[in-house]
Amino acid sequence: SNGTVIIGGHPIAYQAIAGTLIVHPKGWDDVPRDSNAEKPGSAGGDDGAEGRNPTAEASMFYVAYFRSGGGPRPVTFFYNGGPGSSTMWLHMGAFGPRRIVTATDAHTPAAPYPRVNNSFSLLDATDLVFIDAPGTGFSRIAGKDKEKAFFGVDGDAYAFAEFISEFLSKYARWNSPKYLFGESYGTPRSAVLVNELEADRSIDLNGVILLSQILNFDLSPDRPTGNPGIDLPYQTVLPSYAAAGWYHRKLPAEHPSLDALLKEVEQFAMGEYARALAAGSELPASERAAIAEKLHQYTGLAVDYILKADLRIDGGEFRQNLQSDGGMTTGRLDSRFSGPDIDPLSQRADYDPQSAALSSAYVSALNDYVRRELHYGDDRIFKPRIQTFRTWNFAHQQPGHSEPPLSARQGTNVMPDLANAMKLNPNLKVQLNAGYFDLATPFYQGVYEMHHLPIPHRLQANIEYCFYESGHMVYAKDASLRQLHDNVADFIRRTSNGTEQAR
Repeated sequence: SNGTVIIGGHPIAYQAIAGTLIVHPKGWDDVPRDSNAEKPGSAGGDDGAEGRNPTAEASMFYVAYFRSGGGPRPVTFFYNGGPGSSTMWLHMGAFGPRRIVTATDAHTPAAPYPRVNNSFSLLDATDLVFIDAPGTGFSRIAGKDKEKAFFGVDGDAYAFAEFISEFLSKYARWNSPKYLFGESYGTPRSAVLVNELEADRSIDLNGVILLSQILNFDLSPDRPTGNPGIDLPYQTVLPSYAAAGWYHRKLPAEHPSLDALLKEVEQFAMGEYARALAAGSELPASERAAIAEKLHQYTGLAVDYILKADLRIDGGEFRQNLQSDGGMTTGRLDSRFSGPDIDPLSQRADYDPQSAALSSAYVSALNDYVRRELHYGDDRIFKPRIQTFRTWNFAHQQPGHSEPPLSARQGTNVMPDLANAMKLNPNLKVQLNAGYFDLATPFYQGVYEMHHLPIPHRLQANIEYCFYESGHMVYAKDASLRQLHDNVADFIRRTSNGTEQAR
């Protein structure tokens, strides 16, 4: 279909294409070794016979937007995370030509949901390709061992690399400036994917744009109690706790400037707090009490509770307790959101109020938009998310290591993948975007990861940082979406090597 979007007061005509591309797992060959072998994905036959291709395959759904007319353009590939999430969030909430309007920090009322021209679409800077991961959205998987083939760190990234390679050929975009844009689990996907593209396929990228980053899962604030002795998650999430307490007016003292507060908390987290946690059971009682009092000042939680928690509060505990006096649970993806407690006596929050507040609007908007305006999917079911997290294969083969992949019992760490890609391509630029109110992938966690990438010091200049008074879905707040658009568009224009772009 064709359409027009108004960006910056200027109309941009575009062509929208909705479709699928078939991809196969690693080890599949284009030409069967055995002419009698079943076709990939077909049923029947001895699928395990030697010399035959594996039968698993994925039909990956995408919506591509190409600006009409003009010269060569950059192309950016977008995907959300999960793992197990479709890309309806970035598509309908951030950068597609049509956008769903939702409440900023409250539950969005039920249908009808307003869908408007998206004046913050990135079509002014780049062509757009929104991709649903295998098994999500309108994407489907089939064949023997299909979940094993695609539901894991390495299999997932390989599928996206296959998709991008096929897309570049199908639409003759091999010579276009190329970008990856991943959100949440889409950020570790991007780290593995950019290394796969550059190291194994000789496809250099111009830039990688990361939104709400987690590259080292040992830093997750969700359940660090299962990894005793690793205290960094408590340190890197502390500034985000302070932001949540500041927003809900739970901090004992007034802090007119959020930025100044966060800088103060960052220094405490990596200094005095870090030393106290490192002391473990050897920390003197007087120092323990002093640290608990400071944590009270920076989080709003009671000193007695902090002491009972041994100065270590995970994300679920914080969200359950910050507003417990009012019977409210604080949001995980966006701590500005609140919702009634499911179980006031629970140790940890039972749900995420932000997800509950927005999901219905996005699911309805995507289904209505794709079927009415893109004329796709009349007889197909759209899967906004699938339950893959507990069965996801988090084992990962890091670049440069010949030994077997790290066990899934160890925290997945893809920092070496991004570092390897940056060393292979010293011109690769990286942009980190993060929201202060994100308790799922805290903004300072992303900063810590970037500062500890195993790269030459000079390559640190290739990384830039953008922060927002918003949450995990930075774009859920209009003012932050405007900033996000401007930052990303500027990043693409500065790194696309003079390619013509719409103005």
